[in-house]
Amino acid sequence: MQKTRIKTYDRIVQQSLTLFNEHGERSITTNHIAAHLGISPGNLYYHFRNKEEIVYQIFLLYRDFITERLAVPQDRAMDVTDLVNYLDTAFEAMWRFRFMFYDLPGLMARNPQLQRDYHQFVNTELKAILEGHFREFIRLGLLQMALEDIEAVSVNIWLVVKFWFAFEQTARPNEPINEASGHRGVRQVLALLKPYVSPEFLPLFQQQLVRHLQP
Repeated sequence: MQKTRIKTYDRIVQQSLTLFNEHGERSITTNHIAAHLGISPGNLYYHFRNKEEIVYQIFLLYRDFITERLAVPQDRAMDVTDLVNYLDTAFEAMWRFRFMFYDLPGLMARNPQLQRDYHQFVNTELKAILEGHFREFIRLGLLQMALEDIEAVSVNIWLVVKFWFAFEQTARPNEPINEASGHRGVRQVLALLKPYVSPEFLPLFQQQLVRHLQP
């Protein structure tokens, strides 16, 4: 029984993420989720009292994805590949959890638990991760940046990531959000970083930019 419960619980979370990404969180109800999974609404409510609890569990997946992918390695020194990973993670998170960025303020307004823990994550854990990476990239010579500029640049990058899909919806109201939308967002992040990239690493940086050019 316990194994079945865990499997169904995880399926609800994963398939809800798919539905929210494809159709937007507002347009998907718990009945839609149950029908998509082929289970009864009662079975879904056995695991989650409402849609907000599902959204919160998806946020935890997002938080874990960011913290695990951007964790400072403990068994080696950071190198240029970590800067590439930093950029790739920004794109992957934007795309894998894209529904969260369609209307994040509205999503948090409807979910006090999400609002509290999201702000705690961004203002403490994520801030420490981003600033720690920037300090190490500066120490390694990958970036040429004054230490006092780290916080402002980190915030600028986070603003782009946080509101990019909302911007895309207003800038291209007749186009669906797709991978090209995410690539354009990553190019904005790259544009913020480019002035600080050390000359010897500009060829690698340019390779990253080419990877995110729209086909």
